[in-house]
Amino acid sequence: MNALNGYDYEDLQLGMTASFAKTITEADIELFAAASGDTNAVHLDEDFAKTTPFGGRIAHGMLTASVISAALANRLPGPGTIYLSQNVRFKAPVRPGETVQVTVTVTGLHPEKQRVALSTVGKVQDRIVVDGDALVMPTSAKPRMR
Repeated sequence: MNALNGYDYEDLQLGMTASFAKTITEADIELFAAASGDTNAVHLDEDFAKTTPFGGRIAHGMLTASVISAALANRLPGPGTIYLSQNVRFKAPVRPGETVQVTVTVTGLHPEKQRVALSTVGKVQDRIVVDGDALVMPTSAKPRMR
């Protein structure tokens, strides 16, 4: 662990994992709609959402995916990490009140630029709701190569 309570590039190993969980609240959905401008009725209007294949309101997919960002920033590699890219696949809806648990796993280390590839999987209980892979630049104890 480094001074920020995260991992520097030099501390990381293939297969390392960490998890982060967040319960998606009504307030989260409303605030995300306000911050993003995504006011799709399937997220905000229960009467409308009942007429959709989901049968009720669901959280924004990108709100669900943001739990991945929290896992990377707060757990692995941790504070100071710079997000470079994310591939994301939405597998199932998340409803208000459900808890999304994201697990990130180091799948690749790229020493030439001190980059880290990770698999990202979000679940509600045993159901995968979002998955993909990310590329990040963690902190480093050594000067970066350009």
